[in-house]
Amino acid sequence: KGIKDTVIYDESAVKERYGFEPKYLPDYKGLRGDPSDNIIGIAGIGEKTGSTLIGTFKTIEHMYEVLEKNPNKVKEAGVSERVLELLDKGKEEAIFSKMLATIRRDAPIQFEIPKIEWKENFDLVKVENLFREYEFRTLGARLKQFTTGSVNGSIEKESTPITVLNPIDPETEAKLKVALSVLNSSISDPTLEEVYAVTKTFDPKEAEEILLREIKDKHLDRVLFDIEWPLIPVLRKMEEIGIKIDVDFLKKLGREYHKKLSDLEKNIWKESGVEFNINSPKQLSEVLFEKLLLGGKNIKKTSTGVKSTKESELEKMKGTHPVIDLILEYRELAKLLSTYIDVLPTLVDDNKRLHTSFLQMGAATGRMASKNPNLQNIPIRSELGKVIRNAFICEDGYTLVSFDYSQIELRIAAILSEDSKFIEIFKKGTDVHTGVASSVFNVSETEVTKDMRAKAKVINFGILYGMGVNALKTNLGSTREEAQTFYEEYFKNFSELASYLEGTKKEVAKKGYTETLFGRRRYFEGINSKLPFIRAAAERMAINAPIQGTQADIIKISMRRIHDALEKENLLSKARLLLQIHDELIFEIRTPDVKSVSKIIKGIMESVLTSEQAKGVPIITSTNAGKNWGELEPLEF
Repeated sequence: KGIKDTVIYDESAVKERYGFEPKYLPDYKGLRGDPSDNIIGIAGIGEKTGSTLIGTFKTIEHMYEVLEKNPNKVKEAGVSERVLELLDKGKEEAIFSKMLATIRRDAPIQFEIPKIEWKENFDLVKVENLFREYEFRTLGARLKQFTTGSVNGSIEKESTPITVLNPIDPETEAKLKVALSVLNSSISDPTLEEVYAVTKTFDPKEAEEILLREIKDKHLDRVLFDIEWPLIPVLRKMEEIGIKIDVDFLKKLGREYHKKLSDLEKNIWKESGVEFNINSPKQLSEVLFEKLLLGGKNIKKTSTGVKSTKESELEKMKGTHPVIDLILEYRELAKLLSTYIDVLPTLVDDNKRLHTSFLQMGAATGRMASKNPNLQNIPIRSELGKVIRNAFICEDGYTLVSFDYSQIELRIAAILSEDSKFIEIFKKGTDVHTGVASSVFNVSETEVTKDMRAKAKVINFGILYGMGVNALKTNLGSTREEAQTFYEEYFKNFSELASYLEGTKKEVAKKGYTETLFGRRRYFEGINSKLPFIRAAAERMAINAPIQGTQADIIKISMRRIHDALEKENLLSKARLLLQIHDELIFEIRTPDVKSVSKIIKGIMESVLTSEQAKGVPIITSTNAGKNWGELEPLEF
């Protein structure tokens, strides 16, 4: 039930819920289907009808036998004419689905538990090494818990300890994990077992010494000591505080969105001319591509040869038939409900506050992430999704305040490349997309049209991710010739930026890693691959890594400095850092102190880089305040 509560189903609990014994569950799934296992069942048969039919007839075969001989007997079970039609049409799917749902127990395997005591021949070290070899990241701790009763325990064999793990406190454990990620960017959110595997010791103190020695050898000590380790207590405090949720608002929104979902389902059936399970890729594919004859040669196929109904493929068909837009809206709504609206209210504490877990090293670039739940993915782009942010509120007497770095990655690109024209745009305070469009289209800034600015925006952000001409063509919705011209014109005008990007590719091919402004490294195993597509993918990521990594460094430094400043001024009880969403920090500040505290926070965020580091590019933070996250307004100082 959600994530918090577990319900144990024994035989009587199954019978109480469904009205039949567990052995008939494959028959039930033959009718109802099981989306989690991609078992289709019969479209239109729900839990109630499926339970009634199996409770009455037990097996699908018996039900169809009765249906063929005496349909009235089936009607006596309370089955409508519509359901009878569905059963008749869906017999093949029902029998096939039952087969999929049936666990085969006739495999020709004979197995006996050895008579000897298993622990006599058990070697924990060998098993741990096996787990590491095959990258079972969490099984080691569970194994120790099972065999010794403690993650830090040991196994005795002929009075000789096989593995002895010294006790470790949570702070030391967190520091070791972060240190490993700093040392090896490919290991994000590491386990303690991975720390021990890399350092080849089970002693925390010795493991720390080994990691610190390597970190200093690779000149990563600044990243660890100035950025990452000081951030650990800040994140723990954020997790402890949590953010308040308007549960009643989400419940009301849920009722509204579920009704919309039901209406969309009916409209989809109407436009399709048939009722079917919209969540079944197979059935959806049949309706779209076989019944309605939509799509074309450009639609990709799945591994089984069926035309794909992935969102990316449906997007290609937008506008070709009303049902496509309805399905896309249906999917968006269903995801919002299942991921956020229905789930978040089940996760709050007694004070209606939601506590996420922050992953300090959530990505290879050093970017943070969050889980259980992921609060860095709360929708912002669509109107349906944005409303969810209104459920994130502040306590009485407080105000939510957002501090968002303005176009930080583009500013970092200007700083790292030292492109004089790019830097000048930011120095003048010109809108960067307008400034770039002015240069590329060779017009004055006042002559830049919305279309010109939009095209400049596409390539501005595209260069951060190594976008080539083909990708630019797709994102611009233009011809390849136009995209090629625009691409060449862009880099002709910003030649120093072009040189920097090309230089980054050459440098990573030589070194195997990229570095941020603060020295954080990201390694690329595929950069010298003989396979062109692997090498090209590594080059694209390498272009982005120093930019995104420097952004991650900047906001992490800001978080720590803000915490220290508020602590020094005894303001931590009046201003609480709640969330970090990549370029944005969300605070809950006592309403009378909003302006004075916001000045402190804004000042720190905008002064993380020294003037020498910034190369004259101003770092700007926008500040917005309000009673909920979705309706923040610019804060006037």
